[in-house]
Formats: sequence, structure tokens, C-alpha cells
Amino acid sequence: MANILTRTGDGYHLEMTEDEVRRDIDKGIQDAVDRAGVAPLEQDEIQHLLEIFKCPDKIVGVESGKEVCLSYDGMASKIRRAHIIINRVQTLQVFERALAADSLELTHIDYSYKPVKPIVGFELPDLDLVLNSTVAPVFYGAMPNLGLYSQPDGPCPNPADLLPLGKIEEARRSYEAAIELAVSDIVYVASQMYEAGVDGINIDTVGAAGDADFLAALLATEKLKRKYPGIGIEMGMAGEFVLGMHGELTYQGVRLAGLYPQDQVRMAEKAGATIFGPAINIVTSGSLPWNIARSVTFTKACSAVSSIPVHANLGMGVCGIPLALTVPVDALSRASKAHVEICRLDGL
Repeated sequence: MANILTRTGDGYHLEMTEDEVRRDIDKGIQDAVDRAGVAPLEQDEIQHLLEIFKCPDKIVGVESGKEVCLSYDGMASKIRRAHIIINRVQTLQVFERALAADSLELTHIDYSYKPVKPIVGFELPDLDLVLNSTVAPVFYGAMPNLGLYSQPDGPCPNPADLLPLGKIEEARRSYEAAIELAVSDIVYVASQMYEAGVDGINIDTVGAAGDADFLAALLATEKLKRKYPGIGIEMGMAGEFVLGMHGELTYQGVRLAGLYPQDQVRMAEKAGATIFGPAINIVTSGSLPWNIARSVTFTKACSAVSSIPVHANLGMGVCGIPLALTVPVDALSRASKAHVEICRLDGL
């Protein structure tokens, strides 16, 4: 039996037999089933995954007619990672005209709403230039990033300092104060951008600071939808599981701590999000077949219950993509094909 060339979760090459690939696919599926209580993949879907890995081509693609649109995060800084020094407007023109991007995203280098708020007036001229020099829909994106509201850089006591001291209630009150501040900043920046003509808002890496971070994104989305009923809001998650850093926060009667993607998307829908992006953590020591099978199982369950478009986060370190700064194209294309064709996604 010929060996299949694949990778580990940190991008290193790995040779496996067909039987080993199949066993890892089964184990990855079972891990997702055990953690989130979702249904396993069907046998034909498992076979389809196996065939994707067996394909000897370096790059694989979706079947004709199953193409999806792409949305992005942090586009304005990614060309600079290749040490090409051009400004943000030119970067988005390159993505649109040279790389055929379906949508564009203007961002500040800090990529968080708090630091953008005081300089939002300087962001608007670049937004105007992008809107007048491109055709694709333009998002403005940043993170809630509740960590920025903690001392010494922010106004709130740092929960990471309080929790080891057993000051649970004080830490919770700090999170609650940070939520209020973050919601205000997100709504302010998004309002400025939307009234200036941006096509949509991306609230990205949601839940990075746990359930308080998720609640801030939900409340900000809810306020923005009330203020601008036609606004498009994409909500992309930070991980597969909402950490209970506060532990008792709820949204519309549902406790946020512990939610997996199929329940996260329900909360995003209730708040008024128009696109949802599940993010499934990579396990760097696991094989790519294990990671992708696991991720597809989570994402399929999310897509199945969603009535809004689902754009799975297929980037460095999430949804079966190796944790490497320059993502291997063989791994990226296989993860993308598997998610699109099995999870019936609307986008990536």
C-alpha cells in the first residue's frame, strides 16, 4: 500500500498509510462528537475525506459549481508580511485586482476597536479612497479584545491578577465593566464607518477573552442592528469553545460559557449577525487527517443549524490549517475542499 504524504498540525511533512489516515479521520470525528455532542460524519463523507487525502496532486480544488465566496480578516497587513511595502489602499487593490478577492477589509494595524476609536477620523479618508477605487464589498474589521481594557493599559482591574488571589467577584465585576466599555467602542467605530459608506462590519476573533468577550460582541451587534437595520455584520470566533472566564454571563437566557459552534451561531443569529465564522482549534501534534476530520465535524453541525451564511475560519492554526506563518498550500487546499463540500458552507 503506497504511503500518503500529509502533514502534522504544525506543518511538518508526515507519511501515513491509507489505514492510518482512515483511523485518524475516525478518531478526529469521535473527538468532536465527544466534546460537542454533535452527530458524526456519514460514511460517504468519511470516504470523501479519505479520497481528498489520497489524491496525489499537491493542490486540490472544489468541484465545479461548488465554489464559495471568500471574506477576510486583517487584509491590510498581510501583504506586508511578504515584505512588500505598499499602503493599505494599494494592498486592497492588489487583493481585488491581482488575487481576485470577493470582498475586502480595511483594518488598522492594532486590529482592535479600542485603539481605533480615538483615531477613527484618520481611518475615514482611507475608507473613502478604498470605496472609490474598488468594486468588491468593503468591510471594516477589528477585535473586541477585552484584554486591552485591563490595567495597566486599560481602566479596569486585571482579572488575571484578581483570580489567583481568590477575588472571584472582583474579577467578574471587572469583566462586566470591560464589556460595557467594549460595546461602546465597537458601536462608535462601526457607526462612523457605516455612516461613511462601508459595506459591512467584521467583529473578529470573538471570545478570545472568554465569555465576556463573546457577550460584548453580541451586545454590540444587537445595538448596531437596532441603530442600522440594514447593516451587515460578520462575527468570526476565536476558538471552538467559549471559555468561562466569568462563568455566569448569559445572553437572552443562555449561558455563554461552554458553547460550541452549533450554539455560538444561534447566539450570533439572535443578536443580528449576518455572517458567522466558526473557528476550530488546531492540535499541532495531531495529523492533518485528524485535525481536518475533527474540524469538519464541528463545522458541519454549525452549518446545519444556521439560517445565516457560514464562513468557516480557515486560516493559520484553525479549521485544520497548520500553525505556520506561511501556510502550506497542500494543507490549505485540502482543508478548504473538505469544509466546502462536506459542510455545505457559504464561504470561507
